[in-house]
Amino acid sequence: MSHIIDENQLFDNLMNANVLLVTESSQLNILGQTFRPIFCGKVVEVTNGFITLDPVNIRMHNATRFIFPTPLTFPLEKIALFTPFDCDRRIPII
Repeated sequence: MSHIIDENQLFDNLMNANVLLVTESSQLNILGQTFRPIFCGKVVEVTNGFITLDPVNIRMHNATRFIFPTPLTFPLEKIALFTPFDCDRRIPII
């Protein structure tokens, strides 16, 4: 296991916790579906460049309980919002 630098310690401290993560993009496209970049999942890996969530709920307005079939890895510099969060909680997406 590599050493996590001080700037990334916040992410490492939330290992195995459920988090809400929003990326900087205004919208994304996966499997032909366009959606806002809002994800909720369990932190399973943290490196000095990326964070991995698994399982990951992609918060889409037309499929609020869509669980992505594989872990998703996000570059830390593209994360706009990151906070502990109960993934069963419903949030309105407009």
